[in-house]
Amino acid sequence: MKDRYVNRRLLVAGIIIISAVILIIRLFYIQIIETSYRISAENNVLRYITQYPARGLIYDRNGKLLVYNQPAYNLMVIPGQVTSIDTSDFCEALGISKETFRESMQAAISYSKRVPSVFLKQISAEIFAAFQEKMFMYPGFYVQTRTLRKYSKPIAAHVFGYVSEVDESVVGKDSYYKPGDYIGKTGIEEAYETELRGKKGLKIFLVDVYGRIKGSYGDGAFDTVAVQGKDIISTIDSDLQEYAEKLMTNKSGSVVAIEPATGEILALVSSPSYDPSLLIGRVRSENFAKLSADTTKPLFNRAIMSAYPPGSTFKPVIGLIALQEKVISPYTMFGCNNGYLFVRCHPHESPLDLAGAIENSCNSYFCQTFRRIIENSTYQSVTESFERWREYLTEFGFGRTLGSDLVNEKSGFLPEASFYDKLYGRGRWKALTIISLAIGQGEIGTSPLQMANMTAAIANRGYYYSPHIVKAIGNSTNTNRDLTAKHIIKIDSVNFESVIKGMKKAVNGGPGATARIAAIEGITVCGKTGTAQNPHGKDHSIFIAFAPEENPQIALSVYIENAGFGSTYAAPVARLIIEKYLRDSISNKALEERIISLDLMNVWKEN
Repeated sequence: MKDRYVNRRLLVAGIIIISAVILIIRLFYIQIIETSYRISAENNVLRYITQYPARGLIYDRNGKLLVYNQPAYNLMVIPGQVTSIDTSDFCEALGISKETFRESMQAAISYSKRVPSVFLKQISAEIFAAFQEKMFMYPGFYVQTRTLRKYSKPIAAHVFGYVSEVDESVVGKDSYYKPGDYIGKTGIEEAYETELRGKKGLKIFLVDVYGRIKGSYGDGAFDTVAVQGKDIISTIDSDLQEYAEKLMTNKSGSVVAIEPATGEILALVSSPSYDPSLLIGRVRSENFAKLSADTTKPLFNRAIMSAYPPGSTFKPVIGLIALQEKVISPYTMFGCNNGYLFVRCHPHESPLDLAGAIENSCNSYFCQTFRRIIENSTYQSVTESFERWREYLTEFGFGRTLGSDLVNEKSGFLPEASFYDKLYGRGRWKALTIISLAIGQGEIGTSPLQMANMTAAIANRGYYYSPHIVKAIGNSTNTNRDLTAKHIIKIDSVNFESVIKGMKKAVNGGPGATARIAAIEGITVCGKTGTAQNPHGKDHSIFIAFAPEENPQIALSVYIENAGFGSTYAAPVARLIIEKYLRDSISNKALEERIISLDLMNVWKEN
């Protein structure tokens, strides 16, 4: 009997010991090995508050501050801590309606009664200053500091871009971003988002079961400090940018000015534009909708996204290719009888050599030159010679993007031989079939940026650097972009001299010169007018130029939509911009006043 009780005691003791061992092992696993329970427990007593960094500042090439930050505040709420409050007084202090209050509170409650969420975004410093005095009256509410962009001048909206709240697709692709974060859109803000955004910090607080903060966790030992984003030195000359935008007021088109020796963009204008301050703060969504609905398309960056026929501004490149292919010489003469076959031309001196043809913008000369290029007996077929012609054009940057740091840059359109094979049939087209390409019409489409880049390549006598908008990041000139490579065009530098001579004569030549209005006393401007046919209305006015002739400091393209001849409007705009940049003064004030006062957009609407 005694042995039986002993055995029972041993059994019970064994069960207790085994249970204790299992419990110890389980506790060891939970507390030491498996961390999810500990994290869950800690999350019930800890609150993680993100510290948002200020974005980097943006300066112009001369050190002038263009984009900086202003304080803004997100009003946060923990619904479970909100007691009875004077709703009318609360709404009046924040400038919101009671309906907005109810909707924001309901959204917060739906999210969580104990976890903070955003009640009202982007409160201005002025409103917050007044509201802060009453914060003690509204338990459950607190403020999280943010920053918004501010601009020293209402210029360069397409250069800067804007900042907006991230959407779900961004959050899903990049773990750095969380709902409610902001990200750069278009322009420098998007292209250099990683550098500008900085690094978030974190503060950890102890909270009680009601979500009330009781102090800093670990005396702040685990907190991290937000790191401000890096500053950007842009290539823009803000004075030139502002002046060019002023000249383009009430005109639709673009201006792109480049420093040929570096590829740095001095000014980039797309008109109509908008005040960049319209897309900051709580009014951003409303203003964005209005700008998007505007039929003049102020959000559309014409400078890098449009594809216009280059018109007669394309003729210098035709001449360069012909010289390199040796189908003409600088002294080759062609006559003009008011045109060539079905391509018309204006009355001028005839016959002309290459420089004279550029000076007078002779359609006949370049049609005959183009025909020699495409029907060159050196090649086995028209297709082969055409593709060689096209290869030269791609070296100038046509038919592709230029490798710049500008987001949303478009490649334009440069047809391949296969395009015409489909259109006309293989072997069933020749130079005369596509003769409109000789004068920059037909199927080709180029952007103003590409035309400014072509002009810079001519100014450099055969090379260019990728156009770019950022000069330095912080204290470093390394922008992490491959923008310093010299792009060599396979055309002998000697061939550029005849073309440049013609461009010089176009501005500074005799009565037949098409761009005499662009001449500046004491500065040798080399340019070329263009009139691009527009199937949707009046022709576009185009002008390309660089100056001075030797050691050129600026190359540019000017496009004014629906404005007719290049000499009428685009050339005088270019002339004023060149003089402004090189001399910082304007000698022909009457011309300046005339161009600034012109309202071409409303004129065409009325007609």
